[in-house]
Amino acid sequence: MTDTAAPSSTRATVHILERMRAGLTALSPAERRVADAVLRDPLAVIHLSVSELAAAAETSPATVVRLCASLGLRGYQELKITLASESIPHDRRVLGEITPGDGAHEITHKVMEATARALSEASRSVDTSVLDEIARTVLTARRVQFGAVGTSAPLALDAAYRLVTLGIDASFASDVHMQHVTARMLRPGDVFFAISHTGSTFETLSAARAAKASGATTVSLTSFSRSPLTETTDLNLVVGSAETAYRVEAMASRIVHLAVLDALFVTLSVQSAASAHHLAMTEDVLIEHRL
Repeated sequence: MTDTAAPSSTRATVHILERMRAGLTALSPAERRVADAVLRDPLAVIHLSVSELAAAAETSPATVVRLCASLGLRGYQELKITLASESIPHDRRVLGEITPGDGAHEITHKVMEATARALSEASRSVDTSVLDEIARTVLTARRVQFGAVGTSAPLALDAAYRLVTLGIDASFASDVHMQHVTARMLRPGDVFFAISHTGSTFETLSAARAAKASGATTVSLTSFSRSPLTETTDLNLVVGSAETAYRVEAMASRIVHLAVLDALFVTLSVQSAASAHHLAMTEDVLIEHRL
């Protein structure tokens, strides 16, 4: 079914669903089940992680990725983006509830309302028993290493810094190679904390798997309950926003994740007997940097 030899301009003029239908007979049985699932409800696929689509087709995530490659795509994320671009009007994908005629006042109000809804939904869906278990695990850990890339990286950096202010040995390396190497150097008693909206980012997955192989406890914060990351890590906080289905890397999911990390920070502050002392030390240092 591969069309890698075809010019990119030719591929661009043929919709992904048409290409999928045209090549069904050339697919393996497992790949055909994935294609059938996509063809039955392409809009539903936009909301699914690679593991969820694989489960629906009774196959593996690797089969989903192979189907994407046979379509000339770079991976499952590109399939979802392509399906969205071909199935959802541009203004709905980019603007959501916002209309082209809206001004700054209306846009600001609608974005704030959508974010508030996402946070409200997250507060009802987050598994606080898992958050509590993660807090206890972090408090007893020898060290905590965060792993994240792209738009999740600033959240990991902030989380690591805030744990340090509680006296916890926490770190985040922005370089993905360093994340992978240092994850492999962890050992039992350490914690690796991965943050990934999709739970399917290669670099974060590689570091999480390396940390798990080293014997460290692995934790994840992601938006999809079934993903390669949640299948790898020991403790999973799953919370996200449906709004992200239309906009790639939408801000709402990051705000929700940031709020969950804030809840974890406060939980740690309450549970740690030494937190007041370390926070006071932090405040004393920060005074030197402010007028």
